Amino acid sequence: MKQLVIGVVGNPNCGKTTLFNVLTGTRQRVGNWPGVTVDRKEGFYKHEGRDIELVDLPGIYSLDVAPGTTSLDEQISQDYILSGEADLIVNIVDASNLERNLYLTTQLLEMEVPLVVALNMMDIAEQRNIKIDVSALSQQLGVVVVPISAAKHKGIEDLKWAMDKAADDKKIPTLRVEYPAAIEQALTELLPTVTERLPDNIKSHAHWVALKLLENDSLPIQWVGNDVNETVAHLVQQIEEDLDEDVDILVADSRYAFIATIIEETVKKTGQVTRTVSDKIDKIVLNRALGIPIFLAVMYLMFMFTINIGGAFIDFFDILFGTFFVEGFGVLLSAIGLPEALVTLIAGGLGGGIQIVATFIPIIGFLYLFLSFLEDSGYMARAAFVMDRFMRFIGLPGKSFVPMIVGFGCNVPAIMATRTLENQRDRFLTILMNPFMSCGARLPVYALFAAAFFQVGGQNVVFGLYLIGIAVAVITGLIMKNTLLHGEASPFIMELPPYHMPTVQGILLRTWDRLNSFMFRAGKVIVPMVVVLTFLNAWGTDGSFGNENSDKS
Repeated sequence: MKQLVIGVVGNPNCGKTTLFNVLTGTRQRVGNWPGVTVDRKEGFYKHEGRDIELVDLPGIYSLDVAPGTTSLDEQISQDYILSGEADLIVNIVDASNLERNLYLTTQLLEMEVPLVVALNMMDIAEQRNIKIDVSALSQQLGVVVVPISAAKHKGIEDLKWAMDKAADDKKIPTLRVEYPAAIEQALTELLPTVTERLPDNIKSHAHWVALKLLENDSLPIQWVGNDVNETVAHLVQQIEEDLDEDVDILVADSRYAFIATIIEETVKKTGQVTRTVSDKIDKIVLNRALGIPIFLAVMYLMFMFTINIGGAFIDFFDILFGTFFVEGFGVLLSAIGLPEALVTLIAGGLGGGIQIVATFIPIIGFLYLFLSFLEDSGYMARAAFVMDRFMRFIGLPGKSFVPMIVGFGCNVPAIMATRTLENQRDRFLTILMNPFMSCGARLPVYALFAAAFFQVGGQNVVFGLYLIGIAVAVITGLIMKNTLLHGEASPFIMELPPYHMPTVQGILLRTWDRLNSFMFRAGKVIVPMVVVLTFLNAWGTDGSFGNENSDKS
């Protein structure tokens, strides 16, 4: 039976990652999308003897790619969906915030690809007295809609069956949004040229591509060529003169009118609207006077947790891996009669390198564990919001603070995370500041330093070192803002997801992914260096080898 490939797409904070983890468990791998350094996450599972591959697309609010934007997520998602690589697209929708989520759904319907809608967070919608007629919603959209609660593992089996059937049927949605007559006329004029120029695998999406050209989207040009710009500009000018409004605004208004009709017929709110627990917590956490002190207290707790708990396991990992990979290797290799030189290189060099890398595991692991908890609970978005005023002082939006927090774990993914910043200047400035954020690799060094010289209050010393790093990053930002990277920070709009208790599986999987990636990258550098140093240390001045403990080495 043919393996199915299913693309998973949805808004940020819609529960997409939770569902991905529930379906695939530990059968995941992370690579890169072609030509860019954005992570491509794939997962695998079996259903009724059939192999299923899930491709987790970046979290996006829409498929709009404005000219000059540096955010790659929308471009990657649109390219993948149009490529036909997936047998089916599954759109994860937050049932508690249906109107906003359906904008992306509407665009996916217009792309005319096989689609299933997973209506997630049904339990939260019910808590907020939101009643959704799932059957009516499915009829209105013209695709299968499956109600689920990924965090509670409800509706997952129904979703699996729905995905299997939809992927086999390959039914194309026929529903289209009704646009003003001037836009429909422009589409009719543009379609023949677009259809003729599109590659064969995208010709079936000609209506979508023509619409994106009218919206001044930057992606379609790569398929139809720059010489259509004059025709498109003429059509756009006619529409805007007739309707006295920008085309992209007219298109968005038409989509939201379409969504409003669906919401009116399928969603009912019962009872009184009351302040949620998240609202009550945010009144304190987002307070202008308390927000930053609370954030600093959370960071202090993170370092105390990492140093005091993670640090307690360093000796255990050091002894364990030393016993197996240094002493164990040495005894085993000597027993099979290998030359002493090879025993020294393999046991002392390779094994010693693995031992050193292993001592990073508890510190880095507990750091990532804490960061994963903050992200999954919803606090990390609040941290960015709280720091927005401070970040604007150095010419950056609060959104830039998220990659900088990730830099506490590792600077490499932190720099990659700047792809979510739309403004190129903001990206460059954030990238230049990020190396000064003390990454996880420095934390074991800080911990050893603090333990050796400060018997009491070691976590305070480490916290101080991190604050120094932040201060240097801020100074760098101010210098760059006033010299090479002039300009104002871009506007900052960010959704604050409701607080929720993270799942143990979700936190552990996220921690494992990051820890595994970090250890592999660190090991590729540390282990070869230890092998080289062991070799040099064992080479005696008299030309002998294996005298690392002698006075001739």
